[in-house]
Amino acid sequence: MDLLAGYGGAAIVAALVAAFVSAFVRGLTGFGMAILLVPILALALLPMEAVLLTNFLSVFIGMSEIRRLLRSAEKSAWIIIALVAVSTPVGLYILSITAPALARVVIAFIALSAFAAVLLPRRGALDHHLATTGGVGVLSGLMTGYAGMPGPPVVPYYVGRDIPRETAKASMLLIFTCASSTGLVSGAAMGVLDWTLAVLAILLFPAILLGNWLGNKASGRIEDRTWRICVGAVLGGAAIAALWKAFG
Repeated sequence: MDLLAGYGGAAIVAALVAAFVSAFVRGLTGFGMAILLVPILALALLPMEAVLLTNFLSVFIGMSEIRRLLRSAEKSAWIIIALVAVSTPVGLYILSITAPALARVVIAFIALSAFAAVLLPRRGALDHHLATTGGVGVLSGLMTGYAGMPGPPVVPYYVGRDIPRETAKASMLLIFTCASSTGLVSGAAMGVLDWTLAVLAILLFPAILLGNWLGNKASGRIEDRTWRICVGAVLGGAAIAALWKAFG
């Protein structure tokens, strides 16, 4: 298989380890798989291939727990999902006309703003006005198309409110699963989706499944405050990495 021919033994092991670790973070915090996995996969694949491969993995793991996500997610997630589907192609178009250097700077500051938003005092459980929800949906779609990262607008929206952890996690993961599906559809429509990536995703999926299961188990054993600190740490690390890439 041509796609696997470019991988040495070390690269395959690195991909499996990265898949496991990123899925563990996903299970623990409710997000972070794409943020951690795409840069590592991009060392051996083209950036577009790395994003689309991660989209496949996100859809696979999301569908494996779709009943729980549908049962526990907040209704606001469906508004965001609808807007993500509409605005993702716009993000792809904006990316196509933006200089790479400028795109990196924009992505870095969006990641940094998400980290700052998580540090703000928690808002009430019902503090999600329609305009705010709509803005999160549009921005998340733009970020899905622009950077393969629907998370920066979505994570502060749910984690920053005083709602149950399971509701926040399920809402975010349902959105990310649907956003990844939109990314794959957009990639196919643009003619950039290589379907052999689905085969590679199947090979990596056992590591994703195990890491996500262990992350979920760990999440259920830690206090809510510790969980929110973990969320902030992942977002902060992603922001620092994005800034380093933009200005380094």
